[in-house]
Amino acid sequence: MENEDVSVLIVEDDPDLAEALQEILASEGFDADIESNGARAIERIEDESPAAVLLDLELPGANGFEVCRQVRPDYMGAIIMLTGKKGENEHIEGLEAGADDYVTKPVSSPVLIARLNALLRRLHQISEVTDVSLAGLDTKQLTRGPLEIDRRAREAHIDDDHVKLTTFEFDLLWLLASRTGSTVSRDELYEELLERQYDGLDRTIDVHISRLRKKLVEFGGESDWIKTVHGKGYQFFVGD
Repeated sequence: MENEDVSVLIVEDDPDLAEALQEILASEGFDADIESNGARAIERIEDESPAAVLLDLELPGANGFEVCRQVRPDYMGAIIMLTGKKGENEHIEGLEAGADDYVTKPVSSPVLIARLNALLRRLHQISEVTDVSLAGLDTKQLTRGPLEIDRRAREAHIDDDHVKLTTFEFDLLWLLASRTGSTVSRDELYEELLERQYDGLDRTIDVHISRLRKKLVEFGGESDWIKTVHGKGYQFFVGD
């Protein structure tokens, strides 16, 4: 199968739900394992580095937000939060803690697999010299003022300081920077990065933009490098 040997750690303390999720993933070829304790999940994610983590919020040992914040500085795999059906604040907090995306309970199998596969496709992309960037530029490096982005190494630097980004944040930065001066719509960001349509309510991209701005400022950049164009999307520009 396409997903054979792709490891997914299910961090869920409800045994029935955990087993159901494991069966869903196994049917798609994933190598899925279960962990019911948040503190142990932190150790396992750091030691085993699974390709992806499905992370519940209410866990013994450490809750899902704590798990995410603890592992995210070094873990570059995909994290999908499992949130309540009406838990908008929960999924926003999860994204702010470092999750890439979320799925609401009760979990829809097609939605879960679609979102997981979309994230894993980005994680497994191989950068080649002949690839053409989203801006149509036959290049693997961009320089925007003091910001340098290396797509092959998947690294960004501001005045030689390494800006530590998650995989999602890097792809978001590359897309915006490669379109410097142009407004990139939310619709396009959702389609390119999450492979789904923007429904007018989903805050996923907005939260990732907020996290990216904070990361850039933390390492010497400016928050207004990424401007919000109200009603349209986002624009990247670095002044002289």
